[in-house]
Amino acid sequence: MFYWIYDIPTAQLAVIFAAVFIGFSWLGALFIRPLMRAFVRNRMESTNNDVVGYILSCYCVFYGLLLGLLAVAAYQNLGDVERVVVREAASMAALFQDVSAYPEPDGENLRWLLRDYCRYQFKYGWPQHKKGLIPTGGGVRLTAFQERLALFEPQTRSQEILHGETLRQFNQLLELRRMRLYAVTTGIPAVMWYVVIIGSVINIALVWLFDMKLITHLFLGGLLAFFIGSVIFLIAVMDNPFRGEVCIPPTAFEQVYWGQMHE
Repeated sequence: MFYWIYDIPTAQLAVIFAAVFIGFSWLGALFIRPLMRAFVRNRMESTNNDVVGYILSCYCVFYGLLLGLLAVAAYQNLGDVERVVVREAASMAALFQDVSAYPEPDGENLRWLLRDYCRYQFKYGWPQHKKGLIPTGGGVRLTAFQERLALFEPQTRSQEILHGETLRQFNQLLELRRMRLYAVTTGIPAVMWYVVIIGSVINIALVWLFDMKLITHLFLGGLLAFFIGSVIFLIAVMDNPFRGEVCIPPTAFEQVYWGQMHE
């Protein structure tokens, strides 16, 4: 949900998150806080601040744990997908070296098809990834490579060994590619985002119940709202590995293409 936020520059998005959370806290302190305090004032046997403090401290433990786990999960997922991309590029480079040892014209044809696949990934595939789409052009190019590879018939024992290693490397490339494509649509489930948003509202609303001067309330409540918004912003920008500015770039494919395939 809310994929449109990835079309906004990260710096502007951070400002928007801070403004929304702080603005919600301040507006509530000005207009909702008096009504809430009047409602609970006569229903508490002890001091308002004591009761609210106990409730808020217990609530923050669970809500803080939720945000912390989500932040770690989003960061770990981003790192895992990045490692998959790097491994795929490395596997493709190794495959390029294998087919370079094939006799001509098979070797040249296979190298050309692999170059075309690599160039397609960072030229056309990644822009589709940033939109949350799975391109089909890469699969077409790998199918052409596989069909060309299947036509090769080893003539010597060394060619048989080389061909077997090439097939193994090609299968690994296919596996890593499937993992990368699956990661394009992965992210935190929508139901968890609803819990996060509702939890932030409850957190800020509990602060409204404290009995303190308005200016103090605006300052402390604004700080708490700013921090909550910052953590949620951090989770959001890392949630989808291929979207927004904080995303996985196609650098690994570009380095293989320009550094090794054009030597």
